[in-house]
Amino acid sequence: MKKNMGSMDKVLRIIVAIVLIALFTTGKITGTTGFVLLALAGIFVLTSLISFCPLYLPFGISTCKKK
Repeated sequence: MKKNMGSMDKVLRIIVAIVLIALFTTGKITGTTGFVLLALAGIFVLTSLISFCPLYLPFGISTCKKK
């Protein structure tokens, strides 16, 4: 897996994940929608940690800075 996520992309995903987790834990989002968004938050955290987004691959997207 070649890294295809830049630092700003990773930071934004982590922020969105934190917001989604906070909304779920405070009860603002509940039910099926809450669990789907919680899973999405987990995916955002995971992809940020490994710096690779599989959805970017088929579209040739890379937010990494060129060296």
